[in-house]
Amino acid sequence: MAPALALTRLTLTRFRSYAALMVRFAAPIVVLVGENGAGKTNLLEAISLLTPGRGLRGARLTEFARREPDGSTAATWAIAGRFTTPEGPLELGTGVEEAGATRRAFLLDGAAPRSQAEIAARVAAVWLTPQMDRLFQDGASARRRFLDRLVWAIEPGHAREVAAYETALAERNRLLAGRADPAWLDGLEDAMARHGIAVAAARRGLVARLNRALAGGIAGAFPAARAEVACDWAAALDTGPALAAEEALRARLREGRGVDAASGTTRIGPHRADLALIHGPKNLPAALCSTGEQKALLVSVVLGHAALIAEARGFAPILLLDEVAAHLDAPRRKALFTALAALPAQTFLTGTEARVFAPLAAVAEGFRVEGGMLDPMGLGPALPGPSGV
Repeated sequence: MAPALALTRLTLTRFRSYAALMVRFAAPIVVLVGENGAGKTNLLEAISLLTPGRGLRGARLTEFARREPDGSTAATWAIAGRFTTPEGPLELGTGVEEAGATRRAFLLDGAAPRSQAEIAARVAAVWLTPQMDRLFQDGASARRRFLDRLVWAIEPGHAREVAAYETALAERNRLLAGRADPAWLDGLEDAMARHGIAVAAARRGLVARLNRALAGGIAGAFPAARAEVACDWAAALDTGPALAAEEALRARLREGRGVDAASGTTRIGPHRADLALIHGPKNLPAALCSTGEQKALLVSVVLGHAALIAEARGFAPILLLDEVAAHLDAPRRKALFTALAALPAQTFLTGTEARVFAPLAAVAEGFRVEGGMLDPMGLGPALPGPSGV
């Protein structure tokens, strides 16, 4: 089955290691092979930036521009993609149009979109990178960002709620550091309550739906995972209506102004939420699992989430899987390839050896990444061990 959402052409201009690139994609699975540092992850990052947010690396705007051979940095850069979508062809571009820009611009079919939610409604991407292997050791903020990306791939308006909440939160913290006007604080705390409970509700709803999708495990070799969100305000929605939770948060913020001013931070709210993943068969938190089990849990979540998006929105997201196959044992690698071949999603995979991906030869196209160029290539003979997709 052809993916309903697929990237058919990618154009890069002065982006990262690419001076200029135009490449077309025709297969549901695209394999990018090259040595470490060849620019494979840069390509996945470029695709991720055709959706709202900071991309799969979470990089700053100044990091995207190409560093020229003379040591200078390009003043402008651009990424453009042509997609097939359930609503027809789509042209999408993003980049920096002038030196010193503080925000990247978007073009949707040649015109500026009204908001990034308009883009998120048409295009979605989910990714898994080696950096995410530390998700269970890093602080809660990384896990919140991961959870929020899962949410807004299904509910594009979630990004707007998160941004509004974080803007009000930052302004409240700033005012509390000085002589704050109580009426002004009332307005900010009202915004935090309204947007914060909406954020908590969306996270709570996504976790419930994801758990239903994950209950049976993915492709057999991946463990059944269970997600849990630790958030007092999501829990409040289990026992009462959203309006009551909003009023409770508003009251707690008002009562805590003195302590928050002394500490320099807001101690309560959905910005304190955390996400846990549980290894279902062992009933063990991911943080206590082996590195291989953690990788398998993340793959299970990404595949389950892709299936969930396909069900909810009518199209699966583009999957960006950076160096995933190399870190799986043979049975799980075979299970991953089997699942990817069956999903109605376009997938981009990276690796250093083409033969690892040989079982995908019937459904995938391969490219050698080298020197800022992509050259078509075969996927080579299969490695010893389980074969076939």
